[in-house]
Amino acid sequence: MENRTWFITGINRGLGRSLAEAILERGDRVAGTARKPAELDGLRAKHGDRLWVATLDLTDANGIKEVVDRAFADLGRIDVVVNNAGYSLAGAVEECSVEMINHQLATNLLGSILVIRAALPHLRAQGGGRIIQVASAAGQLAFPGLSLYHASKWGIEGFIESTAQDVAPFGIEATLFEPGAIRTEFGSSGTLPPAIEAYRGTPASMMRQAVEALREAGEGSSQAGGDPAKMARVMIDSVDQSPAPKRVVMGSDVYDSLLATYRERAASLEAQREIAFSTDF
Repeated sequence: MENRTWFITGINRGLGRSLAEAILERGDRVAGTARKPAELDGLRAKHGDRLWVATLDLTDANGIKEVVDRAFADLGRIDVVVNNAGYSLAGAVEECSVEMINHQLATNLLGSILVIRAALPHLRAQGGGRIIQVASAAGQLAFPGLSLYHASKWGIEGFIESTAQDVAPFGIEATLFEPGAIRTEFGSSGTLPPAIEAYRGTPASMMRQAVEALREAGEGSSQAGGDPAKMARVMIDSVDQSPAPKRVVMGSDVYDSLLATYRERAASLEAQREIAFSTDF
């Protein structure tokens, strides 16, 4: 088994934590980031110098470059860069303040972009590497009450697909992972803006109610079908695949929903063939 070094954002909880634990158990090295590194004390005590830790907030553009540069300098080579950190902002766009909108996009979209931008010179210099982007079913589907979260996930999917073509000549490959609902505290930790009365009883308010119910039940109460440990294993195994898969769907809920959505889109596109061709010169 080939040992690798991984850079992973947001390893203090959720899928990122499961991924870091599985990687460390197999004997690999992890450079992990968290906004609250004290939450990683147990992992550091167990795995010693195979776990490199840095404090990182993805809204800090300068901090991103500094941490990525330092990780490569300290560890020599990083084989896999994983963008995992993120959060969800639930609510109709009218309910979200400008600050909330900026923070959602800065964290989930711009933060991921800047991590990759900072890592690329190092990956090129070492002759290649793998990028793993944790996207979401929300990067291909859309539900009411999550417009800003969807904007971040649909945006990062387009960025990864394009950038993967840009960096392929350098031996750098990228994979988008699209998990569905995972049995972690992610859902209960979503941000909720103040409600606008006009949206009471609308589809957007139903998403708000779902998040509120998870919060009331407490972290760890999720009954989602996705197993974070199994998903972590799929992500680790994907690095042995070459060429890298462009997308990997994780969760039966995602598979069923995406398949239905793709079929609907294909049928809609085919029905527009005459209109599409009629607009040519």
